[in-house]
Amino acid sequence: MLTQYDALPPDLLDLPAARLGEALPGPSLIHLPGRRTPPLFVSVLLHGNEDTGWLAAQSVLKKYATMELPRALSLFIGNVEAARQGLRHLDGQPDYNRVWPGSEEAHPAELATMRQVVDAMRARGVFASIDIHNNTGLNPHYACVNRLEQDFLHLATLFSRIVVYFIRPRGVQSAAFAELCPAVTVECGKPGTPGSVEHAADFMEACLHLSEFPMHRVAPHDLDLFHTVATVKVAEQFNFGFGTPDADIDFVPELDHYNFRELAHGDIWGRGHQGSLLALDEAGMDIGDRLFDYRNNEIALRRPLMPAMLTRDERVIRQDCLCYLMERIPYP
Repeated sequence: MLTQYDALPPDLLDLPAARLGEALPGPSLIHLPGRRTPPLFVSVLLHGNEDTGWLAAQSVLKKYATMELPRALSLFIGNVEAARQGLRHLDGQPDYNRVWPGSEEAHPAELATMRQVVDAMRARGVFASIDIHNNTGLNPHYACVNRLEQDFLHLATLFSRIVVYFIRPRGVQSAAFAELCPAVTVECGKPGTPGSVEHAADFMEACLHLSEFPMHRVAPHDLDLFHTVATVKVAEQFNFGFGTPDADIDFVPELDHYNFRELAHGDIWGRGHQGSLLALDEAGMDIGDRLFDYRNNEIALRRPLMPAMLTRDERVIRQDCLCYLMERIPYP
């Protein structure tokens, strides 16, 4: 269940993500006062192996240890148990970024916890929401939104000119908070990447200093906008590897270098059987055979698309997905 605080627990800011369990009993929501209200909501460690958000929050809060925050802040710290082991989530746990209101998954205990968070922030009239993540493949820093409204785009472009619009997967934090306020997910590259913590901390502080959202529209030249058209998963019955000729699916070793490259029809991803990859569209339908060609036992794209979050981490691929496929869309 959720634990809420009205002040930082003692010594919390001195603990790395792996030791947060020494101070927190589990998912925790910490409310801190500031010069302006309503509060900014920040969520970190929804995935226990993605610590950039926590390190950024530590950095900002240490800076303001003896000063008033520019705006009230509500900080949600998610999967403390998985963080202890440096895992996305533990075996037997759901993904903490798939169990927010709107989820299609059946995890009533975790869904009840996340609903508590949403209800608490609704009562406080939340100003904006940012959810800070890392990913496991080679990706630039980018922002994700669930609505193409101007306040959402202003918030996203404070972090990056690369913005991805998506409505699947369901049950993500940003979609739940989009019902309450402008909300964004920010992806900060791999954990430990130089500059990632500083970028996330600068973004968090910029949001704390934001008095209101601009009335003018985001300029089209300040935005590279993409739309997620499919979530790609490896079919459960096949084993796979990267540069592994004996595997059912043998991806090219450099597959994660394809992220955020606009790939062409016919580009090869590896070797595999018909139906090796599932590609779930926004309705949850498998459109894999419309996106991938398996002639000559090769996996090739049937149309130009841009992948994001391609990863070589086999555990993450099984727990979540191989990647997302996107297409560029015009400015709304």
